[in-house]
Amino acid sequence: MNYQSEWLRVEPIIGSRRLSNFCWACIILLGALGFFFVGISSYFGKDLIPFLSSQQILFVPQGIVMCFYGIAALFLSFYLWCTILWNVGSGYNQFDKKEKTVCLFRWGFPGENRRISIRFSMKDIQAIRMEIQEGIYPRRIIYMKIKGQQDIPLTRIAENLTLREIEKEAAELARFLRVSIEGF
Repeated sequence: MNYQSEWLRVEPIIGSRRLSNFCWACIILLGALGFFFVGISSYFGKDLIPFLSSQQILFVPQGIVMCFYGIAALFLSFYLWCTILWNVGSGYNQFDKKEKTVCLFRWGFPGENRRISIRFSMKDIQAIRMEIQEGIYPRRIIYMKIKGQQDIPLTRIAENLTLREIEKEAAELARFLRVSIEGF
């Protein structure tokens, strides 16, 4: 939910806590446990989970490979659950006309640099740029052009905004900042 007044505009950024990430983490966890338990069941010679049969699987080499894939997928699932727990990538974009500053804040992985905050002056903003690529995997991203620096992305690559939504968002931001829009 965006907040905008005459002097302040705050855009929240959704991080790792997305429905798709929850779904993938659950699917990978269930698959990992299935592979691991079928591999272990082939070692013991009896099914540890009734609906996962391991009667046709020899422990060497198939059971060992299934255990290995299960353990590898458990690590991947653990990583996904940690990013969801820590909400990596979430934050906000704050545009303050009174202080004439822009603050881009994101949460990173735990550690020394968990808080990622970039501040700069509004007078350094040259334009708002849109990058639109259509095709099988469409890419619609809003960038902020800064004097003497690389363009800073304001929307995440994974956000699948429609063309109308991205144009509206870019136009509102450019109107608020009183800069031009590039890429129409």
